[in-house]
Amino acid sequence: MNILLIGSGGREHALAWAISASPLCDRLFVAPGNPGIAQIARNVDLKVTDHAAVIAFCRDENIGFVVVGPEAPLVAGLADDLATAGIKCFGPTKFPAQLEGSKGFTKDICAKYNIPTAAYGRFRDKAAALAYLDAHGAPIVIKADGLAAGKGVTVAMDMNTARAAVEDIFAAKFGSAECVIEEFLEGEEASFFVLTDGRNALPLATAQDHKRVGDGDSGPNTGGMGAYSPAPCMTPALCTEALETIVKPTIRALRDMEHPYVGVLFAGLILTKNGPKLIEYNCRFGDPEAQVLMMRLKDDLVTLLLACCDGALDKLSVRWLDDVALTVVMCAKGYPGDVMKGSEIRGLEGASAMEGVEIFHAGTTTKDGRIIANGGRVLNITARGATVREARDRAYAAVDRIDWPEGFCRRDIAWRALAREENR
Repeated sequence: MNILLIGSGGREHALAWAISASPLCDRLFVAPGNPGIAQIARNVDLKVTDHAAVIAFCRDENIGFVVVGPEAPLVAGLADDLATAGIKCFGPTKFPAQLEGSKGFTKDICAKYNIPTAAYGRFRDKAAALAYLDAHGAPIVIKADGLAAGKGVTVAMDMNTARAAVEDIFAAKFGSAECVIEEFLEGEEASFFVLTDGRNALPLATAQDHKRVGDGDSGPNTGGMGAYSPAPCMTPALCTEALETIVKPTIRALRDMEHPYVGVLFAGLILTKNGPKLIEYNCRFGDPEAQVLMMRLKDDLVTLLLACCDGALDKLSVRWLDDVALTVVMCAKGYPGDVMKGSEIRGLEGASAMEGVEIFHAGTTTKDGRIIANGGRVLNITARGATVREARDRAYAAVDRIDWPEGFCRRDIAWRALAREENR
């Protein structure tokens, strides 16, 4: 069949890499894609916010299946419009996509269905939000309600930072002037992925990412500076507990609301002394978590995604390589603030030729045959190895072959997993 993948980032490059290897895929189109994706698929200059144009393209190119990579098109209802047009789509419809599109929506479901999460308040009024801060004190967590590309969350260790975060949200820095304020929870964070057809749940692999921009988890939050899979902290018992107490009740809640969730459900968890609790949901594969998941997946991705749409997940299992996969995100200097675009990146061919290494493009473009930085998070240097140390060493050896003075990366990706591995 012909497949259309929506998106242009590192996640979509990794998904395209996996989809293009499927025997079920005849032709793969990616809208809009990026220069790395262009090596394995046909990029399409298609405005994905124009749902009518997407539908027309699907009809013109005989697209049998659409896979939506990023969250914004799902929150905007692209899956709904494709379904109405009779085009099969992987990804939740608009109502259940609110799990990512609205922090308050998710917290209210958690409260109603007794899903373990932090205590919270939901605010549309700045004065009420500031009063809540004064009543609870710091440390405390302030979240913009809507989509914010991973940058709308402030973990405030003091009241000045907390108040400034509330002021930013109600100044519409992140779009909607609404916020959720949460209890600060202590524990290690992990990412847990599940495929669901609205009734059945098929757990995928675990991962850990690195949100802070600097080594030692310093600096502001980002969209993600690196990740690795599996996450050693997520034991089989914790995976089962998260599935039974967090993910399955959420799937049941949306089914009860007559809006079944079909797609991948990405639970960001914190492992507290009282067990796993939900930090947030994402309605798509993570970025950069997708990069490490795709490097470890043994089974055919397209078969798994189609089973979600066909209500057939109960008939499938999923297998993973025992290897560790690790990705290092290379960013343009200035990220997550203002970045300099237009610098040339050299040395990619030599880096990608290394054993066990794949380079997934994110914010790149081409000019006169050269690869040019065109965003904040620009490249994902991804490697697989028998151990955390081997995967990490391969990834950083590849990073060191890339000639890009205007770029930077964290140098401590997987420090927790490495410490566990060396202390065994």
